[in-house]
Amino acid sequence: MRKPKLPPGTPDDTEAAFYDALQHADIDRLMACWADEDDIVCVHPGGPRLLGHEAIRATFEAMFANGSVMAMPEKLHRHDDGHCAVHSVVERVAVLGDDGPRHAFVLATNVYIKTAQGWRLIAHHASPGTRTEPAEASAQKPLLH
Repeated sequence: MRKPKLPPGTPDDTEAAFYDALQHADIDRLMACWADEDDIVCVHPGGPRLLGHEAIRATFEAMFANGSVMAMPEKLHRHDDGHCAVHSVVERVAVLGDDGPRHAFVLATNVYIKTAQGWRLIAHHASPGTRTEPAEASAQKPLLH
């Protein structure tokens, strides 16, 4: 099966395609965002480390069997050196509970590399979700004393 092509574009374009594929439960488009390397890695909230295309695809297929994943990346913090880009985001995830739709917040890190086919994902790591939006800290405002 051939991967759908993504435009070479930017890491932001690949990230937008990744989250759009999640929201539409489109496994082929989602997997097209990943690099062809064998050592790609994915960690879902509270889950094991998944290595390689087969393991990553299988978990997303299982998630999509229950419907799409309504995750919206917010508060992007990026580092890009021209060949590798690291994006730290807060994912706002819509969750349907007994009392209606709610939001959970997940801290996620997405790592992209520039390939001959354009920017592709090599790592996605997501923390367990929380009901409240996580606080931000910096060297000027540490959260811990």
